[in-house]
Amino acid sequence: QVQLVESGGGLVQPGGSLRLSCAASGSIFSIMTMAWYRQPPGKQRELVAHITSGGYTNYADAVRGRFTISRDNAKNTVYLQMNSLKPEDTAIYYCKNNIGDWGQGTQVTVSS
Repeated sequence: QVQLVESGGGLVQPGGSLRLSCAASGSIFSIMTMAWYRQPPGKQRELVAHITSGGYTNYADAVRGRFTISRDNAKNTVYLQMNSLKPEDTAIYYCKNNIGDWGQGTQVTVSS
């Protein structure tokens, strides 16, 4: 089992930016597809973005052009750079790998 630990959440004003990090344990990070999900208050968890081992990325329509997923295999870490944040981006953000491990989540709140 791989442990995933998210960090970087917080309170930010609309239009602001945050960078989330997800650090993974173990030695197989570089061959994993990694993803960010989010769960807004009272709603279901949804896929935000994913990145393959080869660096291919894909995004949900709601975040495309504002969010960027990236990875640093030397640090066993995947990132989510979030720009031009909107109140509707408020959610708990989770990272997940392609063998079913989830992090504990980090809260992002966008509010003035």
